[in-house]
Amino acid sequence: MDKSQYSRRDRLTQEKRHDTYKQRGKWPEPTVCKECGSLFQDGRWSWDKSTEEANKVVCPACQRIADNCPAGYVEIKGTFFKEHREDLVNLIRNEEKLEKAQHPMERIISIVYEDDHTMLTTTGVHIARRIGKALSRACHGDLSMQYGHDEKSIRVYWSRG
Repeated sequence: MDKSQYSRRDRLTQEKRHDTYKQRGKWPEPTVCKECGSLFQDGRWSWDKSTEEANKVVCPACQRIADNCPAGYVEIKGTFFKEHREDLVNLIRNEEKLEKAQHPMERIISIVYEDDHTMLTTTGVHIARRIGKALSRACHGDLSMQYGHDEKSIRVYWSRG
């Protein structure tokens, strides 16, 4: 008896989520980003300079920035941030500088100041998580993180009264 003949066929199947900013194949080596000058060589992006003629493309981080399509969101709330905004923005920029030095695809897209909160968007999940942990480590407060489907996006919430 063939069980497939009697099985239900009205079930919904979960479609694979496509990351439009992930390269399907390997970039030809060496490849340089036309926008930021990062170099793809030995299977990864870096800030090294190419010594030979390289292919020119727009890297995934620059594409995300141009499309304003963030992978990470950091929402910062509380009176503590309002009182110490300059110092905390410097902390955030330093964390970006440290992360970007090792991983060129991890960058801050924008920082938007609203009345009751500040929203920060990033090109990757790692830098968003790193900024949230740095804020929590330096100033304590409440930190929570929420990963999106298949961990391709993240929402980080930090607040301190």
